[in-house]
Amino acid sequence: MNDLLPNLPWSVLFLPLLSAVAIALFTKKNRGLSAGISIGAIVISFLLSAFLFFQYRDAKQIPDTVLSWVSVGNLSVDIGIKLDSLSLLMLLIVTGVGSAIHIYSWGYMHEDRAVSRYFASLSLFTFSMLGIVLATNFFQMFIFWELVGVSSYLLIGFWYERASAADAAKKAFITNRLGDFGFLIGIIMVWALAGSLSFGTLQESFKANPQILGASATLAGLLIFCGAMGKSAQFPLHVWLPDAMEGPTPVSALIHAATMVAAGVYMLCRVFFLFNLPALEIISWIGGFTALLAAVIAVQQNDIKRILAYSTLSQLGYMVMAVGVGGPAAAMFHLTTHAFFKALLFLGAGSVIHALHHEQDIWKMGALKKKMPVTFWTFLIGTLALAGIPPFSGFYSKDAVLAAAFEHNAILFIVATLVAALTAFYMFRLFFVAFLGAPKSDASDHAHESPKIMTMPLQILAVLAVIGGLIGIDTFIGKTFQPEAHAVHFAERFLAPFGHAPMAALFGILASVIGFSIAWSLYANASCDPLPEKLGVLSRAMRNKFYFDEIYSGLIAITHEAASRLADFIDRWIVAGLMVRGAHGTTELFGRALRLVQTGNLQIYAFLFVAGVAVVLYFVLFRS
Repeated sequence: MNDLLPNLPWSVLFLPLLSAVAIALFTKKNRGLSAGISIGAIVISFLLSAFLFFQYRDAKQIPDTVLSWVSVGNLSVDIGIKLDSLSLLMLLIVTGVGSAIHIYSWGYMHEDRAVSRYFASLSLFTFSMLGIVLATNFFQMFIFWELVGVSSYLLIGFWYERASAADAAKKAFITNRLGDFGFLIGIIMVWALAGSLSFGTLQESFKANPQILGASATLAGLLIFCGAMGKSAQFPLHVWLPDAMEGPTPVSALIHAATMVAAGVYMLCRVFFLFNLPALEIISWIGGFTALLAAVIAVQQNDIKRILAYSTLSQLGYMVMAVGVGGPAAAMFHLTTHAFFKALLFLGAGSVIHALHHEQDIWKMGALKKKMPVTFWTFLIGTLALAGIPPFSGFYSKDAVLAAAFEHNAILFIVATLVAALTAFYMFRLFFVAFLGAPKSDASDHAHESPKIMTMPLQILAVLAVIGGLIGIDTFIGKTFQPEAHAVHFAERFLAPFGHAPMAALFGILASVIGFSIAWSLYANASCDPLPEKLGVLSRAMRNKFYFDEIYSGLIAITHEAASRLADFIDRWIVAGLMVRGAHGTTELFGRALRLVQTGNLQIYAFLFVAGVAVVLYFVLFRS
């Protein structure tokens, strides 16, 4: 067994890739077999990840498994496997939550004509994310980083025949390329200044010499952060994430809960040692602003998936803010619990959409409690967890974020508390309107519970959403950043928020209660939204996402499109016209003129010869 142990992480990584290749090449015409191969691959990867977790959970340090890949001059790049508390936990999240989403997908997508292509893309996506998690260096991470971008493009645009889906896929891909451009420059700067791309080597170098990046430390850190701004959709690169809802709902759960958007936060925590205080301060403010902006926009969204998408944006802002205020452990803790309850909420939304024949407007739902009891109760658990109500998992991880902000930045703590109130408000708004009250459409009046293959993953995720904050995830993560962290018993963990940061815990609960109370007073029995009348122009701006898309379109028109037209003019009229066609035309005209001299008449040739001699004599005799 000990001989096989080093090979198990490679199996976890490559099983989804083999699944994608097998489906694409051999089983594309057999939908059931394709789904079975994809589901089987990720479930086996999950079981192997769980084995690795229990095998290594108490290990002080696990040596990297490294293979030489590229060696050019001074640049030597390895590809390998990094196992520590961060990667072991992320393996469980990606494969565990991913397994639930894969199983759910078969119930949700089995009638789609392109199911095989869907599962092949899903497996490719999983392989790409696992590559990021297990990467031992920036070079390897960046390759899988881009593979995640490609596979997310395929999944978001899965229904590419719809213009909105194709546009959303392009928007996600292009927006992420902007962040990745900065990320790549940052990687090059780190390599040029520190001389290595290996995370382990870099960490040792920074311990020995914290000033190794010199005056460029802040710039290099912020360029690295650009990668997270794209993947984790931080302002101003946040605009792609809500449009990613055009993909199938299980894809939304995968992207918005356990994988793609988590990659940016995971990367920041992985290379946290690299950031200096000025860079961290900027990161914290960007995260706090993103959290607040997205929460405000979510308040006036009516599409059930878009509400959850903006909620994801807001919670990602929480995580990034936690990293910025010096709490990477809190960020990873919240990332983990968020994967549980946000995947639950998205899959619950998918169950509702499936039952209502693809209706997504919450104001055309209602009275689903009795018709969809499993979806109702599991969605309620996800809502309570996201709203930060104790003792659900979101309360403990949100408290860790609030405590970090309370300790380091009072203004950001106020922002985070306000976001907590807004989160409870818009989530209970969604819950009350969609599940309670009277039916608001024929579809909701005739709704029925989803099949067991869809409700079973909901129940599993609901259990994790309840207990996720109490099973020691925070202690396990803390080993990476605080090696002296020690385990605590259940009762102590249950009351821990009130022990180490009572003000943060009390303000967090108070904010959630206020948000719930306002949502109850406005939406408990509402048949239409009362806020547009109360808020007026502000409500319209919130519904239209504060016009960021329109602003970006205008900026692109006066910059990118103007530059494109200028380049087109230069290419068409100066390069192709004046230089290419001009040189060609001049040569052709000269040739035509010269051809006129070649008449074939002997008398004309004799005349020209004599005239030439006369001109030469003139210059020799009279100009010398």
